Amino acid sequence: MRIVILSDIHSNLAALEAVLRQAQSQGVVDGVWCLGDTVGYGPQPGECIARLRELGVVAVVGNHDRAATGGIGTEEFNPQAAAAARWTAERLSAEEKSFLDGLPEVEYVQGDFTLVHGTLRWPMWEYLYNYEAARAHLERQETPFGLVGHTHVPMLVVEGREFENGCEMSYLEDGERVQLSRGRKQVVNPGGVGQPRDGDPRASYVLYDSDGETVTLHRVEYDIAATQKLMAEARLPAWLSERLAIGR
Repeated sequence: MRIVILSDIHSNLAALEAVLRQAQSQGVVDGVWCLGDTVGYGPQPGECIARLRELGVVAVVGNHDRAATGGIGTEEFNPQAAAAARWTAERLSAEEKSFLDGLPEVEYVQGDFTLVHGTLRWPMWEYLYNYEAARAHLERQETPFGLVGHTHVPMLVVEGREFENGCEMSYLEDGERVQLSRGRKQVVNPGGVGQPRDGDPRASYVLYDSDGETVTLHRVEYDIAATQKLMAEARLPAWLSERLAIGR
């Protein structure tokens, strides 16, 4: 079984389609898991929702998803993100908002994976960036493997008493394959599809192969200019468009 694992699409349909094409070019895709923030920032929220639903996505909710439906306020957002959230909310249909509202904060898949946007301590808000957050998440993770998003940076966390901080954190590079091990808890962040923030503007995702119990990180070029054009036409904040080209 081959599963495409996505996060932080952020209404960037061009990036999403590029990821799906690349994944499908490597063989049959048996499922898609999304770790939240399907919408926000970008110009095509409804189209991204529709595409994932066509694929029968298994998904959790992100903070931008909740903000787009009015489920949470935007007081914690920066001004550009708040403006994009308001723009998105005005363009989603009642049915699209109902879909987002129905997504859980945490999802358990196949008994092996826990899916969450942020961390299990604060599912929609906490960035798994440091050892303290990683330990707090691992303490709450009851499955062998965890999948998180939110940071827009591809990363692997491995639990282990031999590590000084109780776990090891490392960035994942394009093409890097990780052998999953049931002997210790692991957490994988696939990076951002629609708005990477690690200095590499290419869309980022992970492909899970259940036969070998591996996950492989992939980076994919997409038509950034096309997305930027749509954002300009929508009069979304200029910085949200500019950052796509620099991966920040």
